[in-house]
Amino acid sequence: MKLAKSLLLVSAACLMARIGATQAADLPVKAKPVEYVKICSLYGPGFYYIPGTDTCIRLSGSLRAQLMVNSNSFSLNPDFGAGGASNRFSNAYTTRAREYLNIDTRTATEYGVVRTYFQSVFQWASGSYSGQGNGSTVYQSIGGVSAPNNANPGAVAGGTFGLYYAFIQFAGFTFGKADSQFSTPWGEFPGNYGELPGSGPWDPVNQLTYTADFGQGITVSFSAQDQVQHDTSNIWNIRAATPAGLATGTYAGNDIAGTTAPDLIAMLRVDQPWGLFQASVAAHNNHAAYYGATELTGHPDDKWGWAGQLALSMKNIPTGPGDSINISGVYANGASRYTFNDYMSSTYARYGGTSLAGAYQSVGLAGLSDSVFVPGAGQELTTTYGFNGAFNHNWDPHWASSVFGGFGAVRYDNTAKGYICNAFVTGLALSSGIAGCNPDFNYAVVGTKTSWTPVKNLTFVAELAYSMLDQKYERGSSVTLPLQSGIGKPAAVYKLKDQNSFTLQLLAQRNF
Repeated sequence: MKLAKSLLLVSAACLMARIGATQAADLPVKAKPVEYVKICSLYGPGFYYIPGTDTCIRLSGSLRAQLMVNSNSFSLNPDFGAGGASNRFSNAYTTRAREYLNIDTRTATEYGVVRTYFQSVFQWASGSYSGQGNGSTVYQSIGGVSAPNNANPGAVAGGTFGLYYAFIQFAGFTFGKADSQFSTPWGEFPGNYGELPGSGPWDPVNQLTYTADFGQGITVSFSAQDQVQHDTSNIWNIRAATPAGLATGTYAGNDIAGTTAPDLIAMLRVDQPWGLFQASVAAHNNHAAYYGATELTGHPDDKWGWAGQLALSMKNIPTGPGDSINISGVYANGASRYTFNDYMSSTYARYGGTSLAGAYQSVGLAGLSDSVFVPGAGQELTTTYGFNGAFNHNWDPHWASSVFGGFGAVRYDNTAKGYICNAFVTGLALSSGIAGCNPDFNYAVVGTKTSWTPVKNLTFVAELAYSMLDQKYERGSSVTLPLQSGIGKPAAVYKLKDQNSFTLQLLAQRNF
């Protein structure tokens, strides 16, 4: 009896243990705590903590739809190529759709804020057509190309990707692709969306920069920035001049060599409630390749050029809240891209009508360079200077207008003029000869812009610009140009004449 009772108690204990285990298995397991995204208020609106870190991130961007009337490029007047031809190859309009994506991260450390910034652009741009010399045409990838040597992400008609910004900032240093320290905060756009000469390059560039902040809005920056394509216009080797090139304003072969030294920048900025003052200087090394096809032909020595800029912005002016006046002026010797920014063309060939007997049409020819040389001689640096500015006025919270203008001048010394004119007279049979040859020129743009913002972060813009190419060849001179099948221009006599053009830009932009 005792044995049976003991077996019964053991069986009951085992059953209860199994039932208890089964019930425990059915109980819910406690979930791990969820890491919610938290707002980061340290750096302004739109920042959030990356979960599990002390780094704040902000995602933003914009979408822009753009229409250019009477131009084959964007934000540029038709001064070259098919646009400058003023014939059936010239676009009545050119379109582009563009999406910007921005990623901004910031982390507070014992050395200050560590920041990274990235901006990319995705776009679809229309192009144009080029003649084949046999009565047929081919589609040209020009949607957005604004100048030779330009790495504009709009360089291919169709869909493209571009990288505008990619930099790290830490303890006063900037590493990567960022705005040139020579540039003003408004770049070459003091109140406009299109081209203006007379200011330093805005286009972001690879650099190593240190900025010292002295407080009270006073900062000083020292920078070494990449110069390839960004800060170089043309280093002209007259030996490589051809009639076909001269007919486009390309006065010689572009003979830029590899990099030897970055552009060196120093900048002082004073930013106050009343506005801003800035002084910038740049040193630019002109490094040519060879006189001829191989290194056996020799080369000219390097020659340093320089540029200086003064800029002023005035705010809180009597015309109304938010109104401003932005102005800047640049003088450069051997560093022409600091006057004619790198979005502008470095060669000009615009056609128009003429009353000169025996001439087919008129043409305005001009070319921009950093230096000019011939085999066996050194580089002759090109002098440029200019200014731009704008008055920006807010009519009310929804409507705003700007009036803007810019002027740039190109001056060759007597030796460089002799080099260019020998090629020009020989290649294009200038009717007035050496005495009537002067490759100096002026270029100016004036215009107005009006924007309407019906709701926050949605803006519509209309901008009208008038450009003027003022060449210095003897009045009444003519040249004989070769056949230019790409733009449908015949081999004929053309009168050299100043040229003007209008463009209308329509733009819609949504920021987020």
